[in-house]
Amino acid sequence: MDLANRIDGNFRDSANLKLAAVEELTAPIAAAIERMVDCLREDGKILSCGNGGSAADAQHFSSELLNRFEAERPGLAAVALTTDTSTLTSIANDYDYQQVCARQVRALGHPGDVLLAISTSGNSRNVIAAVHAAHEAQMTVVALTGRGGGALLHELGRSDIHICVPSTVTARIQEVHLLALHCLCDGIDCLLLGVR
Repeated sequence: MDLANRIDGNFRDSANLKLAAVEELTAPIAAAIERMVDCLREDGKILSCGNGGSAADAQHFSSELLNRFEAERPGLAAVALTTDTSTLTSIANDYDYQQVCARQVRALGHPGDVLLAISTSGNSRNVIAAVHAAHEAQMTVVALTGRGGGALLHELGRSDIHICVPSTVTARIQEVHLLALHCLCDGIDCLLLGVR
């Protein structure tokens, strides 16, 4: 097995997908930035959720807002719904794993807040349940998906924003998700701080 060629192929596949996706993803990413900035300016908060690597992305995103991204600024209101193991396990035990994020959205979400729902397949049942809870709370949903959006695509409302990576390969989708999250952070800072 030629590992050097495999590594080279992974780098090239990742770079090629990012370049191919930029035209398709620019508008929804920009719309998500504007919606998130409106939320934060109105003293709202951004809740985020996902499973596995998408949970890590949710945590990564919220940490960039709560602490800082590239520029010094006050912390911004963001909560990853994937970090509190006592809450996650109690909800999964007392109700169902599908409710682990939805119950938190119902407790923490308010009209005008934003839910960042991350699912590479778009088929994560607990993320879809969180989207339903966000709609009940009159929140906007920003969905970060791949594979055409899966079942989540059909749960989005007219005011929601869908950032769908045009790929079926999980690793490549996640790599573009990370770039999209960094674009969100950069754009939020740009609009709030005038960062160049």
